[in-house]
Amino acid sequence: MSGGSYNYLYLAADLADLGQQRGDLRAMSDRLAELGYAEGAAAETRKLLALLEEAPVRPDLAAVWKAVERWDSFDGGEDAVREALAGYQGDKKEAA
Repeated sequence: MSGGSYNYLYLAADLADLGQQRGDLRAMSDRLAELGYAEGAAAETRKLLALLEEAPVRPDLAAVWKAVERWDSFDGGEDAVREALAGYQGDKKEAA
């Protein structure tokens, strides 16, 4: 079987898949740019990579998700969700 130079990047179905393949995206963007006639595809690949890098999950948002997940699986409670939300909302106010 041939291919796989970019870990089958073309099979990525969504941003979650692409998020795990940032190095492959960089390599593909570079390769497209090297071709000299695929600058549009290279630019779009770079733009997608930039979007992935600009949008990491904030730790305070992850804490909210964790608290809700634990509550829904009966490993935590509403108080933990409220506490996580207070930290999340406090950080958002400071950032504004």
